[in-house]
Amino acid sequence: MCNLPVHVSCRSNAEYMSPSGKVPFVHVGNQVVSELGPIVQFTKAKGHSLSDGLDDVQRAEMKAYMELVNNMLLTAELYIQWCDDTTATEISRPRYSSPYSWPLNQILAYQKQWEVRRKMNAIGWAGKSLEQVYEDVSQCCQALSQRLGTQPYFFNKQPTELDALVFGHLFTILTTRLTSDELGEKIKSYSNLLAFCRRIEQSYFEDSQAGSSSRGYSKGPSLF
Repeated sequence: MCNLPVHVSCRSNAEYMSPSGKVPFVHVGNQVVSELGPIVQFTKAKGHSLSDGLDDVQRAEMKAYMELVNNMLLTAELYIQWCDDTTATEISRPRYSSPYSWPLNQILAYQKQWEVRRKMNAIGWAGKSLEQVYEDVSQCCQALSQRLGTQPYFFNKQPTELDALVFGHLFTILTTRLTSDELGEKIKSYSNLLAFCRRIEQSYFEDSQAGSSSRGYSKGPSLF
């Protein structure tokens, strides 16, 4: 979105290459910067920002919606993948451990599950039911849908960091295989959010992927 040259590299050990243990991260020269917030600050320090055109009120609003996404969508994704026993057993642990051989694969998968469940305990999500989590996602999507309205992006005609964050989470939910489709169905009930995802995919990813877009949700029969 900042029109900067970038090479995307998929690595099975990306999580362990990141300074914070979280993705995404960027490697620029001898610097490694991880997670969206620090990456945004790093590119801004280099003179590239998506939100320079916003006034103070809009910037504060953008940050509030970004907090909502992180507190609701991100947490819901982690909860469903690692705290729902069926999903963790059938999908998350096998997928997470697949690059490694036994017994390391089992150790790392259970360690990841333990870390996520500890986080859920700390933030008060451990006692939630799946239905409550789905309702939280619905409320978050409703707020995002109302803010987006009929605009192409959340702040009219140009994308901001909020658009990048929302797209990342919505696209991930729509394209990640889970034991239930209910999480994706919550998003699909908001047509403007679906159109928003498709718009960003077409604008920023399809041309650069040149033939690899079959991995994207746009080719799947269940979404459109």
